[in-house]
Amino acid sequence: MPLSDHEQRMLDQIESALYAEDPKFASSVRGGNLRAPSARRRLQGVALFVLGLAMLVCGVAINATWIGGLPILSVIGFIVMFGGVVFAITGSRASGPVDKSAPSSGSVRAKRGKSPGGSFTSRMEDRFRRRFDE
Repeated sequence: MPLSDHEQRMLDQIESALYAEDPKFASSVRGGNLRAPSARRRLQGVALFVLGLAMLVCGVAINATWIGGLPILSVIGFIVMFGGVVFAITGSRASGPVDKSAPSSGSVRAKRGKSPGGSFTSRMEDRFRRRFDE
């Protein structure tokens, strides 16, 4: 369900205030720019999975690959299978310019200035109370 215009404005204000008060935390919480995996990446992941599965089966079937009672080729095959699945389901990081929609701390402070209302949370609580008192 999409947000209403008022809710979107409030969310933008909260985000701006978060960037203004603690830009380092805000940028770490914002997360990475992960994309959905491409068809080529998925195909490569499936190929790795099949290769790992073949290694796993061959490692159990061929006794020459056992070292100390442990089928080493099978263990490596399982790791390759796991890596193939991870490779297939994760997308690569988006390359290109950094997202310009996120405000920098300097521009937010310049726009907002020093308001006498106190901290961000107290201002939001005041707005909330005023809205329900009306």
